[in-house]
Amino acid sequence: MEKQQYIERAEQAFYKVYNRFPVVFDRGEGVHLYDTDGQEYLDFGAGIAVMGLGYGCKELKDAMKGQIDKLCHISNLFYNTPAIEAGEKLLKVSGMEKVFFTNSGTEAVEGLLKIAKRYAYDKGMAPDYEIIAMKHSFHGRSMGALSLTGNDHYQEPFAPLVPGIRFADFNDLESVKALWSEKTCAVIMETIQGEGGIYPATEEFLAGVRALCDEHDALLLLDEIQCGMGRSGHMFAWQGYDVKPDAMSVAKALGNGVPVGAFLARGKAAAAMVPGDHGTTYGGNPFVCVAASKVLDLFEEKRIVEHVRKLGAYLWKKLDELVEKYDCLAAHRGKGLIQGLEFTVPVGPLVTHALLEEKLILISAGSNIIRFVPPLVIEEKDVDEMARRLAASIEAVTI
Repeated sequence: MEKQQYIERAEQAFYKVYNRFPVVFDRGEGVHLYDTDGQEYLDFGAGIAVMGLGYGCKELKDAMKGQIDKLCHISNLFYNTPAIEAGEKLLKVSGMEKVFFTNSGTEAVEGLLKIAKRYAYDKGMAPDYEIIAMKHSFHGRSMGALSLTGNDHYQEPFAPLVPGIRFADFNDLESVKALWSEKTCAVIMETIQGEGGIYPATEEFLAGVRALCDEHDALLLLDEIQCGMGRSGHMFAWQGYDVKPDAMSVAKALGNGVPVGAFLARGKAAAAMVPGDHGTTYGGNPFVCVAASKVLDLFEEKRIVEHVRKLGAYLWKKLDELVEKYDCLAAHRGKGLIQGLEFTVPVGPLVTHALLEEKLILISAGSNIIRFVPPLVIEEKDVDEMARRLAASIEAVTI
């Protein structure tokens, strides 16, 4: 069947909430994708930071195939060994105490929101307690996660949202202090803002918010869905700071394409939920958890975090060279293999040209920023090739 026929069928069948690019992908291998015409693409988006181990990882496929022959689902009325093993491994690398498996990152954020509310309830706070979130943040599309997302464009069509959410300026401690009141029960933020433009938290800001939460007996909640799982050069981005959250969310690369997320907690946050407070039909089933368990094993065996530090430094060097060369590049920021280039012009045409002409997959973060969140297994030759193709697109579109 021709590509255009697939696209027309999709446009007839799918709810129109995406503006998709005119490419139909068929398979992947390593850091490359192949469309239905057999054309090869270099992927520096990783399914929006999901495919940490790349495409077609044999060890992961074998683990999932083995589980399919045994048991895919049993419900949380019973125990299953893959969930136990995955949970223990996730707690070990995070230093947290309790874990709850979800189907997605958005649902993991919903769990954080419920932890904060239950914690405030148990403390006997008035029911109009408040949570401080960050402007330009992104936490998901469900009603609770959307309420924490500091972007009016996403929120306005769906108001009224969850009440009591107040928005501070990211990396501005004084703006957090200005919003603080006796009603504040938690602060939530991404350790590195992703869709908001690839802005890492400063050490002073994160430490300052941690101190505020400690002073007022509030919870610090960190969203590590995009920046976690090794992408920053630490297993979780907050581990690069002298700060530890009370609870955190993780997803995306945790399943390497299998839909699994989790929220984790320690101390007073770990004690904030009781039987009946939360649940899920599919979350933590044997199939997704065998994938998560194997992913965690492979991160350790392949020394992914160390690899990210090395390749992140090389990517930084190559992107800096582009900043020096092209006037349309205004800024470069990020950590590890979550980096962003800020342009003086809209990046939509550039992303499209790179995809269709240079066969390079890039994703934007806002209207003028390209984020680089490739598979964590890229090599220097992949970075070199990406830089070459990106330069060709910059020259074709902006010069």
